Amino acid sequence: MTNDAFPAKPTPLVQRHQALGARMIDFAGFWLPVQYTSVLSECRAVREAVGIFDLSHMGEFSFSGPDALANLQRLLTNDAARLGPGRAQYTLLCNEKGGVVDDVILYRLSDEEYWMVVNAANIEKDRAWIQERLSGRVAFHDRSDETALIAVQGPRAEACVKLLAGEEPARLQPFQACTARVDGVEILFSRTGYTGEDGFELYLDPAAAPAIWDRLLGLGQPLGMLPAGLGARDTLRLEAGFPLYGNELTEEISPLAAGLSFAVKLEKGDFTGRDALLRERERGSRLKLVRFEMTERGVPRSGYPIWHDGAQVGWVTSGAFSPTLGKDIGMGYVPLALAETATGLEVEIRGKLKKARIVKGRFLRRERA
Repeated sequence: MTNDAFPAKPTPLVQRHQALGARMIDFAGFWLPVQYTSVLSECRAVREAVGIFDLSHMGEFSFSGPDALANLQRLLTNDAARLGPGRAQYTLLCNEKGGVVDDVILYRLSDEEYWMVVNAANIEKDRAWIQERLSGRVAFHDRSDETALIAVQGPRAEACVKLLAGEEPARLQPFQACTARVDGVEILFSRTGYTGEDGFELYLDPAAAPAIWDRLLGLGQPLGMLPAGLGARDTLRLEAGFPLYGNELTEEISPLAAGLSFAVKLEKGDFTGRDALLRERERGSRLKLVRFEMTERGVPRSGYPIWHDGAQVGWVTSGAFSPTLGKDIGMGYVPLALAETATGLEVEIRGKLKKARIVKGRFLRRERA
């Protein structure tokens, strides 16, 4: 199937989405399902049972060789040396000013082999940025077109994966990974996801993805599985309080301002952006990402101004009605001092100021079943 048949690049599962009646959109240059039935029903399935997502638009890079780890240590903010084989971590690529080039997941597959998952909109930018900085005995390959990615998320995700692939993948702990064969197909399973629920992500050959998708839907149907699109994915990650590149994370915003200091290991040694982040830690961030809920009716949207005491002080980065919480929620940046002490925040929605309240911690924190 050629790309000419679609307004944007299709994933290997595009025919499955069409058969399920999905509404499709161009997202980051890919032709993807935004919803199948409704965002409400798809969110509910993930929170109460299990949902399945096509994430094949995400980018995958491989690193191998004796100097792979040394290169990753110079590229990334987190400490890759802490990873043993079969483990993963959330980490970031930063520019020299400490801004975020991308947020990624790094896997260590073996002693000298690593796997990096990057955001779809940043594949070309990340590839060029990384290649410019590699040195020594390391082999780098962009595996994005060779890899399909299916996510299974929700409290019944483990049961579904166990039916598909047996005990070993189902026993993975969070941020662990292993390979298993299903119907002759080798799949990299990881216990990761971006919904705030328990779940798994499956990396596999694009040619095998439709059959595995069908198997998962068949196994998951008695468990209450629904396919879920980008609309539900964005709402779910917002409910969990997770940042999204292009919204909360940009090349002008540091991971410290975004509340991601847990993934920045300044003590590990030199990496791109470290000097700028050290200075920021010493003097304090100018801005801080906050999570808030509306106390007056109104849905905050990206770019809406945030006000305090008669002055505009920040902006909304993400917002939506939360079907799980039954309220309007959002995230945005305000000055550091206001993030700690502010009451009386307001969001300008269609020319009117609506009251909001800062929420400490995540909106929703789910325990693994």
